[in-house]
Amino acid sequence: MKKLVLLLCCLPFFVEAQNLEEKAKEIWAEGKLLYQTEMASWYGTDMFLMQYGEREKIAGYFSYLDNDVPTCIFFSYGEIPDVIGTITFDSTYLLEKANADLTVRNFTPLENELYQLREAALEEVINDTFFKNYRNANLNLIPLIAEKEKKVYILTGPTQSGVVLLGNDYLLQFNNDFELASKKELHRNLIPIEYRTADDKSENAGITMHNHSSETGDFITPTDVCTLMLYGKFTGWDLHYTVSKDYLSTFNCKTSELHIITMEALEKIDKDQQKRKKR
Repeated sequence: MKKLVLLLCCLPFFVEAQNLEEKAKEIWAEGKLLYQTEMASWYGTDMFLMQYGEREKIAGYFSYLDNDVPTCIFFSYGEIPDVIGTITFDSTYLLEKANADLTVRNFTPLENELYQLREAALEEVINDTFFKNYRNANLNLIPLIAEKEKKVYILTGPTQSGVVLLGNDYLLQFNNDFELASKKELHRNLIPIEYRTADDKSENAGITMHNHSSETGDFITPTDVCTLMLYGKFTGWDLHYTVSKDYLSTFNCKTSELHIITMEALEKIDKDQQKRKKR
């Protein structure tokens, strides 16, 4: 009978832990998708500019996954732009394994929708003071179309080395006519975290963190995950904590694993460890 009572008492904790595990998987999957597209944009830009000599013809670019193949395309100016460059990668994103195709062609149906989505978001960013700009930083637009959802994430990327920028990020939702349905500021401010560059001999902090207010939400965001995956290999960080009132999100910068735990459970673990030390 005592075992049954104990099991019933623990059941809510097991259920919540399982729910948090599913939530972590959901956030991580969205963050990885953002990471994959941003990596394609990073290295696709490098490769394209090395091979394309007419930079005045480049109107813009965006990246997406084509059957899990990271793809970055560049397009021309005009009412009906042409694709002027297509860069594709494997999972390593190594330039020597990438393929550059400078054949001029039309958008595919998916590319055309992503282009319209990107342009609609860019129009909002240009004309709405809701979006903030910071010195030594750029706003990066990531259009996504999945499961009939049309959305654009906006991240703030640094233009100088030695700093990771979290925050000043947004999520825009669009309807099927590419009209803005909703917009959300994911973080209320910009959070710069410095790290040691190659010529700096001081030690990096192994653990970094940032806090979430109630407006930002309980958990680490997909944009946080994306940024940590992008810069993790440069920072030398081990763990990054995202702390809210009721939850702790832990991202392992070495393995890209994400775990979420309640503060209540964390306090119980800490108390248990303190008891063990006293024995």
